[in-house]
Amino acid sequence: MLGALQSWLTEFYALELGYDIEDFLITDQRLASALDRDGRTNDEKLLISEEDGEAEVCLYLERELLDRLAENDPTARLDQHNLADFWTAFEGVSHFTYYAFKATQDRPVTLLEMELQAEVDKFVATAMLLRKQGERPPVGLHHWLFELPRFAEALSPEEQERYERANRYAGKYCMRLWPALASDYGGERLRDELRRFYRLARGGKIEHIEAN
Repeated sequence: MLGALQSWLTEFYALELGYDIEDFLITDQRLASALDRDGRTNDEKLLISEEDGEAEVCLYLERELLDRLAENDPTARLDQHNLADFWTAFEGVSHFTYYAFKATQDRPVTLLEMELQAEVDKFVATAMLLRKQGERPPVGLHHWLFELPRFAEALSPEEQERYERANRYAGKYCMRLWPALASDYGGERLRDELRRFYRLARGGKIEHIEAN
């Protein structure tokens, strides 16, 4: 399923990566904890070690999470029973894909940039997947994704600020996208807008959001 989610991202955004997410996946929590410099492992985390221009990358996803998604595949039917797990897995796939894309462009990437893009990716992919399955995106989608989340108490002040900023900027941008997503699945104008946004750096993304 992770390969299908990565394929959706690469096809929708017209990306050429050459990296298969399955080759970078780990599900062993002990290994993830050993590799995690801050010592805190969630059910999803992109682990990155950069040194002397080289990067070691792996994506940790909890085995139980993947088992639940295998039993209740959101790409076949997305509903209230698998939505939270879908968002968790898709966030990890988004983080990996965005980091890999920036690496192929030899461009730096910030954590805020990755978080912001992942929030946009989850919102857009959820709406489009539901339309593909013959369902209308629920009017509460924006509220569920951007207004209900509560961040973990264990976050440092810096992490808390980063997640809040990513949530706020992505929420503002996705509110602008909502009319097209709710009524025009796959429209060229929407696709072109999202592809341009994807390729902007952090400062460019925020400027683009604030300018409209």
